[in-house]
Amino acid sequence: MVAVVNDGMWLEVIVTAFRKLEDYLSLNLQEKQAVVAEVSAQVAQAQTIVLAEYRGIQVADITKLRANARKSGVYFHVLKNTLARRAVQGTPFEALAEKMVGPLVYSMSADAVAAAKVVFDFAKTNDKLVIKAGAMSGSLMSAEQVAVLAATPSRDELIARLMATMNATTAKFVRTLAAIRDKNEAATAA
Repeated sequence: MVAVVNDGMWLEVIVTAFRKLEDYLSLNLQEKQAVVAEVSAQVAQAQTIVLAEYRGIQVADITKLRANARKSGVYFHVLKNTLARRAVQGTPFEALAEKMVGPLVYSMSADAVAAAKVVFDFAKTNDKLVIKAGAMSGSLMSAEQVAVLAATPSRDELIARLMATMNATTAKFVRTLAAIRDKNEAATAA
């Protein structure tokens, strides 16, 4: 059996189906408010935010990237740009709102270097992740500046280097005192 429907009827059926699908996929007001609240809390703690476009990346690769981000203490999520813009409104990261266009993944970290490092390291091995922009301490960064930031040692690495330097200085001082003691004991024994 074949049903014959005029063009206006088909258009109405298609529009109705599209609206039902849109309602099913979209967030309601309470869900949107919850997302904005969650992202706002992350923004309040963040020192750095990095935006990257993720078109064409395999799900398995994004899963690995999420795991690396989680290990590094980086908040890593795909967000609706309108909700992300609301979350950064009135914060030092507000200038980043104009760069929030297209399919983006948002990386935020309390460590000034962690977000940039996680995203940049992944982008080196997967050319489909493209760093678009970043922000740190209220200043907007280009993709090149994010790469420079990623090359900077993290806070933990800098603390480890400082402690190693301090330990080496102390160890050298102790060895010098021991050598003086041994020399004095040798002089006294002779």
